[in-house]
Amino acid sequence: MSTTPTTPTAPAVPALGAAGRPDAPRSAGGAAVTAVFVRLKLSLLRNGLRQSAGRKAAYIASLVFTLLFAALQLLGLIALRGNEHAPALVLTITAVLTLGWAVMPLFFSAGDETLDPTRLVMLPLRPAPLALSLLVASLVGIGSLFTLTLAAGSVVAVAHGTAAVVTGVVAAPLVLLVCVALSRAVAAANVRLLTSRRGRDLALLSGLFIAVGAQFVNLGVQKLSEPGGLRVLEPAADVLRWVPPASALDAVRAAGAGSYATAAAQLALTGAALALLVWWWQRSLTRLMTAPDGSTLQAATTPGKKPSGDGTGLARLLPPGRTGTVMERTLRYAWRDPKAKTGWVSALGIGLLLPVVYAVQGNGSPYAACWAAGLLGMQMYNQFGQDTSAFWIVAQTISSPRDAYLELRGRAMALAVVAVPYVTLVVIISSVLLEDWSAFPEALGVSLALLGAMLATGALASELFPYSIPQDSGFKNVAPGQAGLAWLSILGGMLAAALLCAPLLALVIWMHVAGAHAWLWLILPAGALYAWGITRLGLRLAAPRTAARLPEILAAVSKA
Repeated sequence: MSTTPTTPTAPAVPALGAAGRPDAPRSAGGAAVTAVFVRLKLSLLRNGLRQSAGRKAAYIASLVFTLLFAALQLLGLIALRGNEHAPALVLTITAVLTLGWAVMPLFFSAGDETLDPTRLVMLPLRPAPLALSLLVASLVGIGSLFTLTLAAGSVVAVAHGTAAVVTGVVAAPLVLLVCVALSRAVAAANVRLLTSRRGRDLALLSGLFIAVGAQFVNLGVQKLSEPGGLRVLEPAADVLRWVPPASALDAVRAAGAGSYATAAAQLALTGAALALLVWWWQRSLTRLMTAPDGSTLQAATTPGKKPSGDGTGLARLLPPGRTGTVMERTLRYAWRDPKAKTGWVSALGIGLLLPVVYAVQGNGSPYAACWAAGLLGMQMYNQFGQDTSAFWIVAQTISSPRDAYLELRGRAMALAVVAVPYVTLVVIISSVLLEDWSAFPEALGVSLALLGAMLATGALASELFPYSIPQDSGFKNVAPGQAGLAWLSILGGMLAAALLCAPLLALVIWMHVAGAHAWLWLILPAGALYAWGITRLGLRLAAPRTAARLPEILAAVSKA
């Protein structure tokens, strides 16, 4: 939420000294400070919803969806009451939920301004009252409601007897408090990272994190839906029953079984974990509010340190001339630019994830490696738009078709340097998981041919359909009014790449039908030569058109 309301006047609280010690007697009431922070959280929420009808609709929709999902989870856990494997499922779900609370601040810190305690540095608050107030204020939210509902359902699923119910009354709030304290402690410990450029880069990778997590959840659900599927959770539950906060829920089961000493030990373990998290949180708050950072310390140069760009490292491994310079620039953009990095990492991650998931599910094929080739090949599309406003500098160096050819060739070679060994690795992994080495040559040959076709059509699409990529938003990849160009560039290019690969695919099919399996190894060199030839042809066709249409391309990629 970006709108900060007027903060109510807080009670007088002693300020921190230079070493974090109070400068005055501790006379202020912690309850009053906590009430102020709760009202502040509610004000932030209310004022944020007033900003636009779209934000209000999105919040209401997320609230309804979360409550519906929580209700279904609650009913499902209640239905599991009496099942012998219910405790194992409860412990696993709690552990996964706790992991989500731990990583949530690292990926979605921008969604909640209260995760940044540096905004409170000027307030005269000691770490202990501040941590308590923030902890209570953090309980106001959709996530806390969902977690409490899940914890309550877990207690119902495993509680049998009066002792178990009494233990559950203590265990459910403990689970919620540990999750919230863990989230806040992680956020406070990494707040410098989260508010820096690298932190914004990390937030942009949240889509990949969600995609990978969704695939693992999908695999888990499929395994659990099989007959006797809950039994596979028992080994993990044997470990998780002593890992907070899952240990608090296992204490409910232990109390119901009459193991009161075990239940007490598990509750104590969870309480100790909560105390340790709060202590870590308070230390982080003290450091943030008393220690200087890079914004208050003058940057110091390290004697003897060589400046970057001295012709060593990556530059020595690349070809000389313009081609090597363009390759180095492209690879540096892929490493440093947040949106370029997101595209590369997503292609690398999902390109490997999908073949592995298909292989684990039992319906995989070495040809699934084409996902890696296709996703990496898509990075060739809209090459000039990826440079954003810096493309005008590149445009000043292109005065002939030869210059344009070298520029496009350097960009294609930078992609190929990463994509060729990576696609080969994915095919090898797929062959190992499927135990099908006979299909390795043809799968790799077809994958390389697809990569070459994507590089060729990407060079042409970059010239035919350039569009601007906004830099003021982490979630918009197309400037307003250019969505049609983006669709034509990507979908049209992918369709053209598939048609270009049709001759090689027809050859593979014919060899299978004709029974010429002994000659399928020829598909590998044929695919590699085809990829080289089609890429070279695409670059040759795109270069003169790029040189001739530089003003139009520059205007398209510079559109705000």
